[in-house]
Amino acid sequence: MRNKKLDLAVFLADVKSLFKGAVLVANVLPVFTGFWLALFFSGYAFADYLGLFWLTMAGSILLMGGALVINNWYDVDIDTVMERTKNRPTVTGHFSLRSVLVTGIVLSIIGQGLLLFTTFEAAIYGFIGWFTYVVPYTMWSKRRYTLNTVIGSISGAVSPMIGWTAIDSGFQLVPLIFFLILFLWQMPHTFAIAIRKHDEYKAASVAMLPVVYGMPATKRQMFIYILCLLPLPLYLLSLGTVFVVLAMIINIGFLAVSIQGFFAKDNQKWARMMFLYSVNYITLIFLLPIIVTLPAFQ
Repeated sequence: MRNKKLDLAVFLADVKSLFKGAVLVANVLPVFTGFWLALFFSGYAFADYLGLFWLTMAGSILLMGGALVINNWYDVDIDTVMERTKNRPTVTGHFSLRSVLVTGIVLSIIGQGLLLFTTFEAAIYGFIGWFTYVVPYTMWSKRRYTLNTVIGSISGAVSPMIGWTAIDSGFQLVPLIFFLILFLWQMPHTFAIAIRKHDEYKAASVAMLPVVYGMPATKRQMFIYILCLLPLPLYLLSLGTVFVVLAMIINIGFLAVSIQGFFAKDNQKWARMMFLYSVNYITLIFLLPIIVTLPAFQ
């Protein structure tokens, strides 16, 4: 019985690693926020769209999960070198590469199919996210160009657009601003990881910015991207003063942490602080709109 429990624990840990659990969750929250806000601005009741909600979430999760699994299949040679990824089941051999690839393809097809039952626009954004992550990012730019981070950021940034367009057209200010927030945020967030894992990326020959151009250039770019984030909450006044003020405060905090990097003596310690702030930042930015609009659904 004990061995069965251990085997189950190992299997679940492998599945979580294969699907990059934390990354998947981080991409699902903006889908939910986009869906929620589209209902809010359209004046619809959430209870009347529960079926569409679950269809949108299930399709998004499966499509994103499929892309992440395919990424694991393709990157097995890199993952073998890097300390942070050496326990993935594609590296340990717990899952065969063939089964991983088939799983990724099947999940992607099912996820894309479910999104087609929501709206065509939501399905298009879902495909854009999947395609950008799998082909231009994973298979083309990741090993060759430092722009891989920018290219990969497009795939994550479409998440709120998927949720919103399941209800209404995405060619509106609110979803586009959240797209920009998520797009810009991913650069300093990813660069913080790249600084922390600099030696691993270098050993794996992955063209991350700090590996190719060094720490000073990376810190400057992080500062510039966060500076671009700073005014974006002002375009979301329709969400109310409380949201705008709180969003501006955490934006200023993000900028302050970035500035500290120019004077940091311990880059690893600073990059960890930057990473933790960025994780909490994006969680708050996509939870706050739900909280401030919650009374409208009472």
